[in-house]
Amino acid sequence: MKPTDTSKPDYFHKVVDCQWACPAHTDVPTYIRMIAQGNFSDAYMENRKSNVFPGILGRVCDRPCEPACRRGRVEEKPVAICRLKRVAADHRDDIRDRLPKKPEQTNGKKVALLGAGCASLGVANDLLPLGYEVTIFEALAKTGGLMRTNIPQFRLPPKVLDEEIGYILDMGAELKLNHRIDSLKSLLDNGGFDAVFVGTGAPKGKELKLPGRYDTQNVHIGIEWLESVAFEHIKAIGKKVLIIGVGNTAMDCCRSALRIGADSVKVMARKPRAFFKASEWELEDAEEENVEIMINHSPKEFVIENGKLVGMKFDEMEYKVDEKGAIDRGRAIREVVIPCDDVILAIGQDNAFPWIERDIGIEFNEWDCPVVDETTMMSGRPGVFFGGDSAFGPKNIIWAVAHSHEAAISIHRYCQGEDINDRLPRGLNLISQKMGMHEWSFSNDYDPSVRGLMPHVDLKERFKKLDIEVELGFTVDQIVHEVERCLNCDIQTVFKDELCIECDACIDICPINCLTITENADEDELRTRLSAPAENIEQALFVSGGLPHTGRVMVKDEDLCVHCSLCAERCPTGAWDMQKSAIKLPYAADEQRRSEEQKTEAAKA
Repeated sequence: MKPTDTSKPDYFHKVVDCQWACPAHTDVPTYIRMIAQGNFSDAYMENRKSNVFPGILGRVCDRPCEPACRRGRVEEKPVAICRLKRVAADHRDDIRDRLPKKPEQTNGKKVALLGAGCASLGVANDLLPLGYEVTIFEALAKTGGLMRTNIPQFRLPPKVLDEEIGYILDMGAELKLNHRIDSLKSLLDNGGFDAVFVGTGAPKGKELKLPGRYDTQNVHIGIEWLESVAFEHIKAIGKKVLIIGVGNTAMDCCRSALRIGADSVKVMARKPRAFFKASEWELEDAEEENVEIMINHSPKEFVIENGKLVGMKFDEMEYKVDEKGAIDRGRAIREVVIPCDDVILAIGQDNAFPWIERDIGIEFNEWDCPVVDETTMMSGRPGVFFGGDSAFGPKNIIWAVAHSHEAAISIHRYCQGEDINDRLPRGLNLISQKMGMHEWSFSNDYDPSVRGLMPHVDLKERFKKLDIEVELGFTVDQIVHEVERCLNCDIQTVFKDELCIECDACIDICPINCLTITENADEDELRTRLSAPAENIEQALFVSGGLPHTGRVMVKDEDLCVHCSLCAERCPTGAWDMQKSAIKLPYAADEQRRSEEQKTEAAKA
């Protein structure tokens, strides 16, 4: 193999698995160390640079970082990354004086943001400090989009939502509530905007057109039903409730139903548990509240008697799963009827763009989603951008935030007449953490503590009101233990081959056999003859240049390394060093600085 090029940012970025997996690339280890030092406000601001909504996401993020966490490779449970994000939000001081400010003068460019959800708010957060005049159009009477209407208050308190949205609106955005856009063409022709961003989500719940569906008023579309509960248009439901579907929306529906009158709630899943779309922690929270999840039940018919919904008919299914984990179409083994008073359909969401004319240069695909460039977020119509669920269908809040940063860069460059494809690359900064001969600026001892359990409101108390937040947040003792579980994966083991004397001291002391000195070979062969076979091909091998004495190479399996720093402590020549890697992510503000520098250089010339 050729020597690993560690000058490219993505090599070390990918080693920080949690940050790599996060769509917004939040620097997780950095903010965890800030929490460990008691610097909660700093940790909050570090979060906010990338994910914009630390208090919100600390409660309801889908947590793609946690399955990627390296801690999960040395024991069963990853670091509670999402919970620690909430710790930073809950324990911070007043940070309003640290937030970006809108300049005294605007730059004369006007941008319309459609929808006041996370994607549009993220764009506003990035553009307002640059002097853009931002107008947010929202069809409902309150901001937040699906964060407010589809996430129940017992998971996301309105106070948290209002506070973090307020930070953005206070920068000077013009907000137009109860202002539905019925024609994008009219807005483009008559609105006077230099660019338009569509962040209206995926507001259409999927239907289940089975016999009896339209013979009763007691079958509800999940996201519409949750919105009605959120705005108190619905305050009660039947005693026996079935939820069709087993995604995160279904979990919110079943737990909400318990709080407005249901005695028995069953979630009906068509497939086995291994194929559920809901996050495992959401399933656990629902089951703690005595929600019954019934697997292998395929909906067949709504049972109506004398005009009243009395039950639902299902085919009980049997499936085969092959050695690769793929499931077949299954076969019905019996028919069953489950009694119920109400049914809530939570089987997915679709985009809905009846207000976007099909003759204005925006192409739509076979799923009626706009064709959007995945890098620039621009549609086929110049100056019209999409993000969040509007762009690529239902995902989650953190994806919408990631889209908003990219869209803001594109909108800025577009409005300034610059090429939106000419974007700043990611950068990398490495700083040694050496504080002495064998001392480091971080806690490198492996802590065997198990993942802490989130304290919850007692079952008897949580159902008294719809807005009682169930999760209480970590205790002080839990915070102290949880931060030490982080393996500091951003503190990289940096190797200088010219200093290596091939004494094998690092190999001898490595606790997990991730280091090998061997003759070079192609990657497939090299992976088989390391101290421990490198089986995870998704994680790179580090391969040094030829070592001075024998020409062999130092090989490190990044998949196994736990960043314990013992190799650097043992090395007699300093060939190994522990260096903090900081991935520099470009935002719209960085693009503005680049533009200003280019103009200054041009003026000098």
